[in-house]
Amino acid sequence: MQSPQRAKSLVDIATLSALVVIFDYTLKFSGWKIPFPWFPTLRFDFSGIPIMLSMFLRGVQAGGMTSAVAFFAILVRSADPIGASMKAMAEFATMLGVAPFAMRSERKWKAASVAMGLVLRVVVTSGANLVVLPVVYGWKFPTAVSFLPWLGLFNSVQGSISILGGYLIYEGIAKRIPTLTGKKHAQFY
Repeated sequence: MQSPQRAKSLVDIATLSALVVIFDYTLKFSGWKIPFPWFPTLRFDFSGIPIMLSMFLRGVQAGGMTSAVAFFAILVRSADPIGASMKAMAEFATMLGVAPFAMRSERKWKAASVAMGLVLRVVVTSGANLVVLPVVYGWKFPTAVSFLPWLGLFNSVQGSISILGGYLIYEGIAKRIPTLTGKKHAQFY
């Protein structure tokens, strides 16, 4: 009976994708996004949490689909393909870094998954910004390079919000509804 399980997975992905849209739109239009002090154009939000939760519950493919929904939601809201791409790419990279070690029960593996998620996020966003800032926004390359430490700090904090928020909610669900988070749902490959 794979069909009912597939339908349940699609419902879970759709629900978490809708939560990404709700978080993004609510925080944007309410003014509750917290600006990064050293570059207020960058803002902290919670839209990465449902992406991580989607990956924890249904695997990397589900997290990827939820990231794609985040891209389209931001694109529709802002008509900014660069900003939408950067946000979706950052959250997707974070999820990919977390995935290999995420479902192991030992603390060292969970710590490794957080570290890998943050490192991959910072590396990917730094590389993308070394292209986007000079080419799209006209920054001089040395200026873009000098901005990378601040960008890395921002992405480390934002990635921590996404990963730890997703882990906390997942652990809460696992304690209350263990059948939802069984091993058959936690396989990423």
